[in-house]
Amino acid sequence: MQELKTPKDGRDMSRALLGGWISRADLARELEVTEGTLRRWASERSGPPYIRAGRKVFYRRSAVVEWLEDQEAAELRRARRGARR
Repeated sequence: MQELKTPKDGRDMSRALLGGWISRADLARELEVTEGTLRRWASERSGPPYIRAGRKVFYRRSAVVEWLEDQEAAELRRARRGARR
């Protein structure tokens, strides 16, 4: 079996590989929601996009930021519609 070697810059190889990704547990902590909420959003297809790697779920950090910005824009549209009535 081949060993993962540390790159010349000293970073751990696993960290370099997953640098732009975040686990479900870490995202839940950052958003201050439960992992169950993220699972529910995934089943409803209303949460941020994700990938599965075996049993693990990962979110691309840039996709989460984009999803959050989309949520903000959608909320502003809803607020404007409500103000017109």
